[in-house]
Amino acid sequence: MKSQDIRKAYLQFFESKGHLIVPSAPIVLKDDPTLMFNNSGMAQFKEYFLGNATPKSNRIADTQKCLRVSGKHNDLEDVGFDTYHHTMFEMLGNWSFGDYFKKEALPWAWEFLTDVLKLDNDRLYVSVFEGNEEENVPFDQEAFDIWKQFVPEDRIILGNKKDNFWEMGDQGPCGPCSEIHIDLRTDAQRAAVSGRSLVNADHPQVVEIWNNVFMEFNRKADGSLEKLPAQHVDTGMGFERLCMAMQDVTSNYDTDVFTPLIEKIEEITGYRYSSNEIIDVSEEQNKTNIAIRVIVDHVRAVAFAIADGQLPSNTGAGYVIRRILRRAIRYGFTFLNTKEAFIYKLVTVLADQMGDFFPEIKSQQNLVTNVIREEEASFLRTLDQGLQLLENVIAATKGNEVSGVKAFELYDTFGFPKDLTALILKEKGMTFNEAEFDASMQAQKTRSRAASEVSTEDWSVLIPGNVETFVGYDQAENEVKITRIRKVDSKKDGVLYQIVLDATPFYPEGGGQVGDKGSLVSANETIEIIDTKKENNLILHFAKKLPENINGSFVAQVNQDLRRLSSRNHSATHLMHQALRSILGTHVEQKGSLVNPNYLRFDFSHFAKMTENELQEVEQFVNARIQDQLPLIERRSIPIQQALDEGAMALFGEKYGDSVRAIKFGESIELCGGIHVNNTADIWHFKIVSEGAVAAGIRRIEAITSDAVKAFFASQETTLGEIKVALKNPQDVIKAVHSLQEDNAKLKKQLEALLKDKAKNMKGELAQELQEVNGVQFLATQVDLSPEGAKDLAYELGTLGTNIFLVLATADENKPMLSCYISKELVADKGLNAGQVVRELGKFIQGGGGGQPFFATAGGKKVEGIQEALTHAIDFIK
Repeated sequence: MKSQDIRKAYLQFFESKGHLIVPSAPIVLKDDPTLMFNNSGMAQFKEYFLGNATPKSNRIADTQKCLRVSGKHNDLEDVGFDTYHHTMFEMLGNWSFGDYFKKEALPWAWEFLTDVLKLDNDRLYVSVFEGNEEENVPFDQEAFDIWKQFVPEDRIILGNKKDNFWEMGDQGPCGPCSEIHIDLRTDAQRAAVSGRSLVNADHPQVVEIWNNVFMEFNRKADGSLEKLPAQHVDTGMGFERLCMAMQDVTSNYDTDVFTPLIEKIEEITGYRYSSNEIIDVSEEQNKTNIAIRVIVDHVRAVAFAIADGQLPSNTGAGYVIRRILRRAIRYGFTFLNTKEAFIYKLVTVLADQMGDFFPEIKSQQNLVTNVIREEEASFLRTLDQGLQLLENVIAATKGNEVSGVKAFELYDTFGFPKDLTALILKEKGMTFNEAEFDASMQAQKTRSRAASEVSTEDWSVLIPGNVETFVGYDQAENEVKITRIRKVDSKKDGVLYQIVLDATPFYPEGGGQVGDKGSLVSANETIEIIDTKKENNLILHFAKKLPENINGSFVAQVNQDLRRLSSRNHSATHLMHQALRSILGTHVEQKGSLVNPNYLRFDFSHFAKMTENELQEVEQFVNARIQDQLPLIERRSIPIQQALDEGAMALFGEKYGDSVRAIKFGESIELCGGIHVNNTADIWHFKIVSEGAVAAGIRRIEAITSDAVKAFFASQETTLGEIKVALKNPQDVIKAVHSLQEDNAKLKKQLEALLKDKAKNMKGELAQELQEVNGVQFLATQVDLSPEGAKDLAYELGTLGTNIFLVLATADENKPMLSCYISKELVADKGLNAGQVVRELGKFIQGGGGGQPFFATAGGKKVEGIQEALTHAIDFIK
């Protein structure tokens, strides 16, 4: 069966068992701060397990895109070296929320595998939880008895807590599980060694394919377990591993999930991948295989993350995506000899292969392709820089061992991989100190972990069974009771308290809009609410202290001044989105936004810098809608398909329910949960303050409205007044400025001519000061010139003969600068390098620089260090 058919068969089977089939949630999570990425099938259903929301069906099935590259479940470094770990993978899942349990789930699993897919049941092993006295959780007798109906007892394995008790994190829903494993070895291998002994032993052909988790408990902050109010089923089957079993191959990478991508790499690079069926491959072929596996795995992870809204960046989830892509690039660079971008060419294959089931990879194909191509080109340039820096480190190393600290600096600053450093050094008969490298890496991890360390207590539930309601669309003040409290202690923010209310007017951060601030007021005290966020369908109000009487009644008061400013910026964002699509084209899609009281930020897909005329048109478009005084038309609970049919814009990477809220101002209609103005006239005015690139094919506009625009115009008026005074109050300010610029340009030309003359005159004087040192014509001196003049002078002196080595220092406007000129024959014959010279001498002026081997410059801060630098220049030729 083809992979598409296997996926379809699974979903059809569970649909026949009364399950609602739902689409995959985005790989990038928006409303769960505890997870960076969707790393399991159950992640999007956490609110149902926790009882914070009601599912639309008690039986659900899906295939979920998962990414395991951070936190407890991190498979990144295993990918490529074996044939069954992945960064991004599909998790086929069926779920029961308080409905069926073990006696249905386990027989259905067996029925699907053996009756529908016709897998050889003689190759299947199952495991059940052996129990744990410390946890007071008994042996799973029920699961054992169910399996005995289908499987001989010698193929039922008792598993310990590590293998057969499933929990995603340190806290939350968990329970015993029953896994199904398959032995894909040859009959001869199976006869020689029992598959039972290889279960959970990391054997590449004896692998777990399905895990049936029985959610019965909640893990509390103190480590203890408590029974959940209802029993749930959470199953997950590895789609790629199932395809391996169904297609009679012994590696995930030999299935049609990966072979089209592998074939494209072979076509591009000329390197050939050897199937897992081929054993005893050479060391070189094994390196090629690993590199190709890394690339085909990583391009899937990166492409789907970008399609779901996570662009590569230098922080958070964006940094993880950049790191995955860079790992793929460096494997291609090192082992497939790819010196130019090529991974982006795989996106077409991926879109053709998976676009029918995951339409986002098709709709975002151009964006994904351009972002990957630009990231590749950028990192390849970084690798070139790293190679040059590594050469400098090698040149400065005495002996055959490079400092591990230096090797780590290359890794940390330039992303220069450890294995590539080792490979280059090996070619030169050198190594680096791995213990020092590992110590530096560990120190960085410790610093990073300490900065982000958070301890969270359990919820204290004050009003059991309460369902929180949000009333903030209609009011900014409301009488409330506290229903839950939780203490959070982090190194970054200190001790904070998360408070849940029964009916809150506070808007939680979401849709780009920041969370409301305000206060909880009682007769005796006022508690400041410093932020509001959403987690697993609960609205969390953050405070630095708790009320003295947590059971009392309070008035929740939103800071309306801040909310009004945010709402103006949010509504202006919708109007600007409409303007961009109208002026630039309908290819424009929102790719991210930030709305706060001070300004708005809007990221969108577009492949060229916007012109001044286009920016003006956008401003005029938005301000015309403000002038039109368009009323807000809000529809709070409209079926999503109806909203889309009526022209509402749905934003990429967002997870929508069956009913949505639509916001309309004139012709602008968007699905949005944020706070908006009642009339566009409330925005007052819209002004763009910047436009630039944030990634390939992604532009960013920052803009202001309302009070910020008034402050901007007042500042501009003040600046204009100061310019008039400085120009002695001319009648025509523009004409006066142009006249000043023309005069300045003339004077600049005259000055350049004078400085060139000065340099020529100095040439004769300095020629007399050249001294011969070891056959080199040497001069190191300070000159009263600009840095440009010093460069001209150096080249003039360079025409006097051969074997010339010059270091000229300047201190123009009290800024020290060193210029080094070396005759080309000295570069070629003596191995002298002007870049290395200025890097070393630049330390004396507290600076640095670089350039070409025959000419380079270094700037610094310490003018007093010039003489010391000049004194040490001779060391390079002594």
